[in-house]
Amino acid sequence: MFKRQDIPLKYPIDKYNDISGPPSLRRLAYPWPKIAVGMLIVLLIAAVSTGIGSVALPPLDTVKIIGAAIPFINPMETWPETWETIVWQVRLPRIALAAIVGSALAMSGSVYQGLFRNPLADPYLIGVSSGASMGAVLVLVAGISSIKFLPIAAFIGGLAAVWIAYIIARRSGGVPLTTLILAGVSISFLASAVTSFLMIRSDPDLRPVLTWLLGGFTSAQWNHILLLVPYLLPCAAILLAHSRVLNVIQLGEEHARQLGVDINRTKLLMITSASLATAAAVAFSGSIGFVGLIAPHAVRMLWGYDYRVLIPMSMLMGACFLMIADLIARTVVSPTELPVGIVTAFCGAPFFLYLLRQRAVGV
Repeated sequence: MFKRQDIPLKYPIDKYNDISGPPSLRRLAYPWPKIAVGMLIVLLIAAVSTGIGSVALPPLDTVKIIGAAIPFINPMETWPETWETIVWQVRLPRIALAAIVGSALAMSGSVYQGLFRNPLADPYLIGVSSGASMGAVLVLVAGISSIKFLPIAAFIGGLAAVWIAYIIARRSGGVPLTTLILAGVSISFLASAVTSFLMIRSDPDLRPVLTWLLGGFTSAQWNHILLLVPYLLPCAAILLAHSRVLNVIQLGEEHARQLGVDINRTKLLMITSASLATAAAVAFSGSIGFVGLIAPHAVRMLWGYDYRVLIPMSMLMGACFLMIADLIARTVVSPTELPVGIVTAFCGAPFFLYLLRQRAVGV
């Protein structure tokens, strides 16, 4: 039988977990060098991915094509014009979208794990992705062609799913891991059933909807990114600003109240922000699982449990993971493509089973 397994605390062993020092010391402790290195790795993966595909592009020419768009940099054009089209109209939009979606899902996963104090919580497992998918499919089968409505419908479905799962788990006393996961799985099945029903009752050509549900970036465009970023930037700002509060919540809700944290307001604000970020990402990428589970755990293994470090580094880790998954999806069975959700499932399912085994051993 499962017992509640809260995220282990490492106060005050981890040097980044000093939540009581003066602000000047707290700022000095923040790992800006690690974040800078992580951003460079993201850019490196993006540059390498741009040159790989059904049409292989030389790395130097790929860098020159990208650099030609930067003011005051005028490299000598030694490449065909079609290469510019491949880079700017085909590959870079999907790579950028994959990075943004990966960072959003990883950010939401780390926040859910901190709020619920359950390290196995993520947008896919607790039903947010399925609820968001249901809302988005409802818009698609209704014949609403404007893509601006997708994030709104996905947000409503995702927020409803996470709140139902949270309320069910809360009624069991605290937010136990087993109840939360089971509630999320149940809601996911219900949302999937509703989605299937909507698809059956819609146009007979279900291939576009099925492709979208499996997740991918085949139809990525620059205007998708322009529509997605306004949703994600405010959510990221709110969640990053509350990272220190998440550290306090790990000490227990009663202790957090004694330190002046408004628990109900904080949970409402952070759950809403994380759900909006997840829903917006799902609206433009489809249902892609396990990113919000793998990235935060990888960051914990490397840099500890401080959410001031965990959230931004998870965003960078999620961006790297999903860019690599997209690269595999479009090259492993070339010239056709696999849905990115299949690639992340191959990686995430064994990882989830490993985490479950580790938790069971610790009971």
